[in-house]
Amino acid sequence: MVASRNAPRSSALHERARAVLAGGVNSPVRAMRAIGRDPLFIARGAGAELVDSDGACYIDYVCSWGALIAGHAHPAVLEAVSAAAALGTTFGAPTEAEVALAEAVAERVPGVEMLRMTSSGTEAAMTAIRIARASTSRERIVKFAGAYHGHSDALLAAAGSGLATAGIPASLGVPPAVAASTIVVPWNDRDALAAATAGADLPAAIIAEPYPANMGLVAPQPGFLEFLRERADACGALLILDEVISGFRVARGGASERSGVSGDLVVLGKVLGGGLPAAAVGGSRALMELLAPVGEVYQAGTLSGNPLAVAAGLATLRLLDAAAYARLESATRALAEGIAAAAGGREVCVSWLPGLLTVFFCASPPRDFAAAARCDTAAFGAWCRALLERGVYPPPSQFEAWFPSLAHTDAQIERTIEAARGAFEAIA
Repeated sequence: MVASRNAPRSSALHERARAVLAGGVNSPVRAMRAIGRDPLFIARGAGAELVDSDGACYIDYVCSWGALIAGHAHPAVLEAVSAAAALGTTFGAPTEAEVALAEAVAERVPGVEMLRMTSSGTEAAMTAIRIARASTSRERIVKFAGAYHGHSDALLAAAGSGLATAGIPASLGVPPAVAASTIVVPWNDRDALAAATAGADLPAAIIAEPYPANMGLVAPQPGFLEFLRERADACGALLILDEVISGFRVARGGASERSGVSGDLVVLGKVLGGGLPAAAVGGSRALMELLAPVGEVYQAGTLSGNPLAVAAGLATLRLLDAAAYARLESATRALAEGIAAAAGGREVCVSWLPGLLTVFFCASPPRDFAAAARCDTAAFGAWCRALLERGVYPPPSQFEAWFPSLAHTDAQIERTIEAARGAFEAIA
């Protein structure tokens, strides 16, 4: 069954959900408000496809927001999770499998000698900030406008009106004093970063997505990641690379491997859990042993290192060999170039890396969040609605990345490009 404008079962479920779930969803972007429609409720997934509650089938480019690099219900992942579940779903105690996963991560990611697992990227980023503050005896954090590092108070800060300003709360409920300890600068702005990392009140850390994907995919300008490393070293701050999205996706060792720039701490998630809730912070032994029970930086989690998530993560990492990354890059390139060509005369920019892309409705590729925000998001929303009608499930916000997976076939990519062409024509 192909997609249609009407989804009566999803509509009915949405009404039920609104009565018992805040906003009818458990994460805001799922509400699809940014593209001007109600959410679709999903019944099942297999490979690169989703089926909604009304039986309509879609080629999926959300893939659980990047967690499913191998696609939905991959047999190897299902087998690993089933075997782990048969032994018990959680113990609240150490297991051999979590040691194996930590060893696998340390072998892959440059600069990571030790790991501390959590259940979400928010927890992992929060822990990284705590380690940075403890190790430097400083308080301020530098982040980039438009970057998302979870919803902890200190990192849920928006830019003020200057080029390098004390953050202002990006949400009700965030104390202004907490947000003010975060300095927000524009991405790719060397002068603003230099200003934020100079003077008497130096930061504990610079935190960055090396390939930002929460403002849409906005690539670093040549040499900018190296400049992050340089400024962190110059001012004695830690460089925290948030690789929740890019980790194990853009390369075997993530952005650290691809760019050659390593962080003092690395935040990981999504692919790490193979589709189950898992994240981690990693770094050198000296930094990681600041954490309790060795050191005095406290962090804990009942479900950290959950056996099912660890099993899914290990199974997924074993799938990611050189051939897998070559396939992922080839598929992403074909999709990105095909969508760009399908746009015809419309001003569209497609930014991409292996396993990541964003379609911006603008004349030139954005270099920071302000430029991304100036794109034609209304046209993007109309285009996404037209894609859904043609059986393609895109991320329902221009500020989120598409996630091609190893499960996407050449035929599905061609169908997506044809759907994109039809959607461009429909909104012309």
